[in-house]
Amino acid sequence: MGRYVIRRLGQMIVVLFGATVVLFCTLFILPGDPVGSLGGDKARDPAVVAELRERYGLNDPLPVQYGNFVKNLAQGDLGEDFTQRRPVTEILQPKLANTAKLAIAAILIDIVIGVLAGLIAALFRYSFWDVLITLLTTFAVGFPSFVIGMVLQKFFVVDLGLFPLISDGTLNSMILPAFTLAILDAALVARLMRGTMLEVLRADYVKTAVAKGLPRRTVLLKHVMRNSIIPVVTYLGISFGTLLGGALITEAIFNWDGIGLALVQAVQQQNNPIIIGVVTFGVAVFVLLNLIVDLLYAVLDPRIRLA
Repeated sequence: MGRYVIRRLGQMIVVLFGATVVLFCTLFILPGDPVGSLGGDKARDPAVVAELRERYGLNDPLPVQYGNFVKNLAQGDLGEDFTQRRPVTEILQPKLANTAKLAIAAILIDIVIGVLAGLIAALFRYSFWDVLITLLTTFAVGFPSFVIGMVLQKFFVVDLGLFPLISDGTLNSMILPAFTLAILDAALVARLMRGTMLEVLRADYVKTAVAKGLPRRTVLLKHVMRNSIIPVVTYLGISFGTLLGGALITEAIFNWDGIGLALVQAVQQQNNPIIIGVVTFGVAVFVLLNLIVDLLYAVLDPRIRLA
């Protein structure tokens, strides 16, 4: 197990290296000058522009810029923000905390609603509840998250006034964006849970357990649920990584001060340090969560061996 973890951590370094190389090359060839994002008359003064480009190393060749980035990253330094003149890590820390709160709330909704709905649909196959859950999940999957977010905002914020228009990080302002993020994933989790449970219920070892006279509760919890939840864990792990990486559209719709909104603003301003910092963090989160999901496989199913 230890060797497996070490190997996967080594793979994470390779993935981070590849992602940052592609990102640096993309930002380097994009039109425009990041110094222009500083705005004001000073950004139009050639002397000031030259000074700023020298300060941020923008005159260096791309390999030199990337080498400096890697050296600083190894020390936990993501550079300095172009507009606020503050360290990127200092700017992203509170935004990361806000995104983490939103992601945890959304994933909990996914687990409760998605798993429960899928369980009910599988246990009462072809019943009214199964048909209802299938219709609702199909309906939810058919709508993009930004449409769901705008509908919720119009109805609950503008029309009913139950929630604030501008999110301030409180629980009340977190409910709508969390549900916006969770609705699509909860629907997919419900459909995935239903499908895998129906497959497991037809398995020979489940039929054998029932034939032995084991209580229905024991069969469901020990044999059916435990094996059905593995694909769901995989999906939830990927989904949680996406949420922690920043839900761009949802955070923008609800003005949620997270790293997704920070990335949108940074792209508009050509603020490369923020863009690189957010993307680097997102890639690292994805790789780590994939590792955690793989380790959970061995816990949920002891037959799986990680080597």
